[in-house]
Amino acid sequence: MNLHIFPTKREMGVAAAERTAQWLNAAIAARGVANLILATGASQFEMLENLVQQDVDWSKVTVFHLDEYIGLPETHPASFRKYLKERFADQVPALRMFHYVNGEAADPTAECVRLGEIIAAHPIDVACIGIGENGHLAFNDPPADFETEAPYIVVHLDEACRRQQLGEGWFLTFDDVPMQAISMSIRQIMKSAAIVCTVPDARKAQAVKGAVEGPVTNLHPSSILQQHPQCALFLDEPAAALLHR
Repeated sequence: MNLHIFPTKREMGVAAAERTAQWLNAAIAARGVANLILATGASQFEMLENLVQQDVDWSKVTVFHLDEYIGLPETHPASFRKYLKERFADQVPALRMFHYVNGEAADPTAECVRLGEIIAAHPIDVACIGIGENGHLAFNDPPADFETEAPYIVVHLDEACRRQQLGEGWFLTFDDVPMQAISMSIRQIMKSAAIVCTVPDARKAQAVKGAVEGPVTNLHPSSILQQHPQCALFLDEPAAALLHR
């Protein structure tokens, strides 16, 4: 895991976007196409704002996203499909393809199977992810399943995860936060050739410390990133405040 710490969220986002673009362009140069995973949430605002401005041939890039609430309409302000369409897909209209997680599918398990078959044919070059306040990756809350080979799974969201979503302003009340989601699995994330993990804000400092300096354990899911051969972790100063440097 390579650490990159910046004074501001803006500088962090620029650097993370530039690294993502470098790895995408390398994949396009090598194979003619690239496959990308994108995350959502407040941690990705600055990165995505800068990523859409990078010099990348987006017509050669296929995108997957990490997770989506089950049963939440795409029109809801917290919908991850809405988030990614507005902040990314609509900004790069030449995009080759975006495979969204349909949280409104009648059968969420069948939706997991559908997405799993697609992503199996698209080896991921870069995964742009964040870390939750409870240490989760995607919606793999602790204790996360480190063993399943299924690319996408149905998960139950724990209280800490749901309170984070409320705290970030996506929902009006705690009871409004869905209790289930479709999430990319830990093993599928770890199959990515490269990972760009972007984590700002002091409220993530304890989670960052556990991810970087703690033992690798499913009780702190993001600690698994220590085992990835090409993971770049981009932090602002508040998020890095508890690290021993």
